[in-house]
Amino acid sequence: MSSGNDFTGLWVTDDGHIRHELLPGGRYVEARGTRERAYEGSYVITGNHIDYRDDTGFSADGDFVGGVLYHAGMILRRR
Repeated sequence: MSSGNDFTGLWVTDDGHIRHELLPGGRYVEARGTRERAYEGSYVITGNHIDYRDDTGFSADGDFVGGVLYHAGMILRRR
């Protein structure tokens, strides 16, 4: 299990609408449009796969491929 250090930082859709900030220590903050803290929760990275669980219990996942994060039908790039 990776701590996610290779992937921490800000990941953003090309239109800037969705922004995932992967924080050190396994926490994340997701912004949507003008909602800067739309979702918050934890994440675990195993290899190139990320599993998210927000603080309400909702879970999702994604994969890092070639410097791109593919998550729930979205493409996010590191900024």
